[in-house]
Amino acid sequence: MAAYKELDRTDRAILSELQQDGSLSVAQLSEKVGLSTTPCWKRVKSMEESGLIEKRVAIVNREQAGLPVTVFVSLRTNRHDEAWLREFAAAVAGMPEVMEFHRMSGDVDYLLKVVAADIAGYDRFYKRLIQLAQLAGVSSAFSMEQIKSTTALPL
Repeated sequence: MAAYKELDRTDRAILSELQQDGSLSVAQLSEKVGLSTTPCWKRVKSMEESGLIEKRVAIVNREQAGLPVTVFVSLRTNRHDEAWLREFAAAVAGMPEVMEFHRMSGDVDYLLKVVAADIAGYDRFYKRLIQLAQLAGVSSAFSMEQIKSTTALPL
């Protein structure tokens, strides 16, 4: 996949509109950004082919979907070899409760963002997690309130 060319003002406008509503038709999008449909479609297609636009999704309300609990899980390990990481990452990637998985710098080796229906649901997840690999430490921080959440990049 080739990298997308440098973003110009029109590309940024297209991306801003799509980040707000990924279901816009090409006609609606081209009208919003002041471009005719064919050039607008070609730009979007090029952004998709380059991987700049990875995918278009619906954002589901977690609470209404029955997953109101968000937990940030800090993990430490004594293993730092590539084989261990590959195996651990594959196992964690298969856990649907994990919304984000980051390798960190500093005192924490990995950080997970996990959603659950309730504390008992998180506890079931936790018990599966600690069976995956030998970990030196696991610390869970429960989000009390989500103050800001966005998927839109500041273009």
